[in-house]
Formats: sequence, structure tokens, C-alpha cells
Amino acid sequence: MLRKRWEPLEKRTIGKAPEAYGYYELGDANGELVGRGVGVLRDELKEALAYGDGERVRWERATSLEHAERIAAEHDPK
Repeated sequence: MLRKRWEPLEKRTIGKAPEAYGYYELGDANGELVGRGVGVLRDELKEALAYGDGERVRWERATSLEHAERIAAEHDPK
């Protein structure tokens, strides 16, 4: 899991997300991991908000899709 602080999954937070590839984690109200993924961060987070996939979010920006996938593999909670 990422060692970053959770932020609320809301429009204001999504507005701060870059239009770039990255790895993200979704959490519930207690900060428990409920989902994760890779993709263009702002697009992915808009979709997560629309579908109610989590209440909190944190992410790490990547330089490419392949880089985002490597970050995801490094943070796999297995």
C-alpha cells in the first residue's frame, strides 16, 4: 500500500489529480483498502466517484502506463 495520506474522494480532490498515468488506491471511511488500479488518474477517479467505489483516495503519478503497472505490482497487498 502507498504510504501517503488518504484524501476524501470528492470533486475537489479529483480536480487536484493530474491528467497523467498513475497508480491509485481507494479506501473506505476507516482507511481500509477497498480497491486499486492504474490508468489516467483524473479519469479513473471520476469513474470511481461516479460508481461509489470508495470514500477516500491516494495516488502516485507515473510517467507511462507501464510505469504505473510497475508501481501497482510493488504495492500489491497479496
